Amino acid sequence: MSAGSLSRRRVLAVEDEYFIAEELEEALRNAGATVLGPVASVDGALALLRTEAAPEAAILDVNLCGEMVYPVADLLTARGVPFVFATGYDQAALPERYAAVRRLEKPFEPPRSFGNSGACSRAHPRRRRAAQGRARAAATGLFPSFPSS
Repeated sequence: MSAGSLSRRRVLAVEDEYFIAEELEEALRNAGATVLGPVASVDGALALLRTEAAPEAAILDVNLCGEMVYPVADLLTARGVPFVFATGYDQAALPERYAAVRRLEKPFEPPRSFGNSGACSRAHPRRRRAAQGRARAAATGLFPSFPSS
């Protein structure tokens, strides 16, 4: 993906480790994204999603100081927003409902990761809203590589 594909795109960053959050925010901004956050908690992310315009994509750390990010992932799924998990957990450790969600395996270097056009995927590809989210993301050029339904 070219850096321009994130230009003016709203990307939610949810990460509880300060230095990772700082690098992630910098990399997203350098790629031209408008960063929502970063936020370090489920409550913070949910509050941001209630008060800000919807993001066009999101990067979610799975474990936020012992609290799992799944309520945020569920809300993004319901809204048709594509996201990836940034985590050290392997795929088998995630709930089955997230089997199709791509992972940025920690540790990762954000600039290289954003160069991967397949970096973002949908959690529930069978759902109609998820299909709409993939179509919208593909149409905008944001995270253009999605698995088919």
